[in-house]
Amino acid sequence: MEYIGEWMLHDMEEVGSTNDEVKKLSANITGEKVIISAQRQINGRGRRGRSWIGLDGNLFFSQGLECNLNAIGAMVFISTLSLWRTIQDLNPVLNVELKWPNDVLVNDKKVSGMLLEKGEGDYLIIGIGVNIKISPKLVSMLYPCTSLAEEGVDTDRISFLQSYIENFNSYYETWQLQGFEPIRTEWLSHAKDLHEEIIVHLDNEDLVGIFESVDEHGSLLLNQGTDIKKIYAGDVFYPQRKQVINE
Repeated sequence: MEYIGEWMLHDMEEVGSTNDEVKKLSANITGEKVIISAQRQINGRGRRGRSWIGLDGNLFFSQGLECNLNAIGAMVFISTLSLWRTIQDLNPVLNVELKWPNDVLVNDKKVSGMLLEKGEGDYLIIGIGVNIKISPKLVSMLYPCTSLAEEGVDTDRISFLQSYIENFNSYYETWQLQGFEPIRTEWLSHAKDLHEEIIVHLDNEDLVGIFESVDEHGSLLLNQGTDIKKIYAGDVFYPQRKQVINE
């Protein structure tokens, strides 16, 4: 066990799911900020019941912190901004964008995934996977993926994690002192295709409209001409990519 600032870090050789490990840990602690990372994760989970493929050399970790569940939207944006900043600092000329609700794109390909879950008591768990060295190449992938190494960024999982936590702490402090608005504003400044046409894939339908903005809770605002539709959960696609929605 070691510490990254105020975060207690457990770096493990292999786990089923780092989220599950933090969930178990949260039953026995109070007030601590904890991170569990792993060299290998064999049962990682993504959003909406999807799996996260754990390839060697990549980063798998989960943060556990006490947080009001009303702040989940803010935590998503703080975490994705922290990933954005960490990658941008490694290569300032790299094309890094944010895809609602919680993806980071490098050169228009997904490089990270995230899953937030409730732990015990007041603990919130933020599970993140980052393709550091290699990315999965499956025909059935919902969105094209890449890794930092494939995009010319040389780093390792622990160095990346340490930088990410420094950035997370900075954005978290901004949120505590100034609220969500500066976080929302900065996130929007890096959002892919803001004010452009997008497709939002929901469970039972696809919606087409203009990506207007996000609201004070992080929900997507889709302008469909006659009204603004508020979307709480879904998958965003970009018509100009001529993508096939296959899941």
